[in-house]
Amino acid sequence: MCDNQGGIAGGIEICITFPTEYVKTQLQLDEKANPPKYKGIVDCVKQTVNGHGVRGLYRGLSSLLYGSIPKAAVRFGVFEFLSNKMRDEKGRLDSTRGLFCGLGAGVAEAVLIVCPMETVKVKFIHDQTSANPKYKGFFHGVREIIRVEGLKGTYQGLTATVLKQGSNQAIRFYVMTSLRNWYKGDDPNKAINPLITGLFGAVAGAASVFGNTPLDVVKTRMQGLEAHKYKSTLDCAMKIMKHEGPKAFYKGTVPRLGRVCMDVAIVFIIYEEVVKVLNIVWKTD
Repeated sequence: MCDNQGGIAGGIEICITFPTEYVKTQLQLDEKANPPKYKGIVDCVKQTVNGHGVRGLYRGLSSLLYGSIPKAAVRFGVFEFLSNKMRDEKGRLDSTRGLFCGLGAGVAEAVLIVCPMETVKVKFIHDQTSANPKYKGFFHGVREIIRVEGLKGTYQGLTATVLKQGSNQAIRFYVMTSLRNWYKGDDPNKAINPLITGLFGAVAGAASVFGNTPLDVVKTRMQGLEAHKYKSTLDCAMKIMKHEGPKAFYKGTVPRLGRVCMDVAIVFIIYEEVVKVLNIVWKTD
């Protein structure tokens, strides 16, 4: 039941905020050298709606929806497993250990869920801007990608995804653990209001956006339809730097900030509430 609640809430959150994810991805795929297709966020939305209707802003949504529940399960499952091994005798988890637990959770979700999910999403979004879009729907698109490129076609940009998700969750759980410990002070059993948890989650999300958007840009390029231009993750980063300058590494920051802050806030609230319920249900003392 708890998993269903988390999945439903995650699904609703993605449906509300996905257009910002779409715009972010298009801006990151837009190369200066080419020349750029979009003048900015508003222009990207305008061109998409004019060319494909409002539905165009939801291109690639299905891959994130199908992946949201297993992603959350892997992330928090691995984090709980690692944090239970790292807590001190009072049951506290310090922020440095929180960072390492988050790093482990991020790497696990990147390899098992996020890389194929994000590759499919980016290819779908990129495909819509090509002269003859070839993917008719989620399952048709996945079949086509595997038919043409093999299974590795769904695992493009793995290094960049591992670096992005690892640093993402390391930053988020570090900030979250620090804020939680600061709020609780000397009382580890002090309850935290869900709104406070949401606020802490939004701060953690914002920190991860500013901390690792450059990796997100590289990951998006490595997973796009033009990925063959890059020999490796490092080669991709160097080409972006050479042809587009350092500003290109922060493309899509504003739309990403909006989605990530809401996403992390909602997910942490659900996570905390589910943990509270499970503690009551399975209280053994």
